[in-house]
Amino acid sequence: MAVNEEVFYEGGPHKGDLILNLLIGLTLVGLPLAVGAIVRALWLRFRITNRRITVTGGWQGRERSEIIYSEIADLVSIPRGLGFWGDICLILKDRSRLEMRSVPNYRGVVEFIKTQMAAKQAKTVTAA
Repeated sequence: MAVNEEVFYEGGPHKGDLILNLLIGLTLVGLPLAVGAIVRALWLRFRITNRRITVTGGWQGRERSEIIYSEIADLVSIPRGLGFWGDICLILKDRSRLEMRSVPNYRGVVEFIKTQMAAKQAKTVTAA
């Protein structure tokens, strides 16, 4: 039995985050920000589907976090880069957090996640 999974977004962080942090990295104070942006650009990947959210990151992309929409209790988002990209923090029902940094088209991603959360919670209520 195959399950159809439609991909909404698959890829890495916004390229503007890397460019902006590299420019800031020309100063000594901004150097850690530039290194962080380089690491994100190399190894951070997002995959957002209609069934789950997968974030692959860490050193050389070895860490993988995967959650389903029914596990999400709350969502907080913050725009960055003049609104071209943003950070999303998913607060799970067990009070742990999954942070997604420099998400491209983050407003569309936030709306998609909210609709998926509402659909999964409505399905859970009708099933109970």
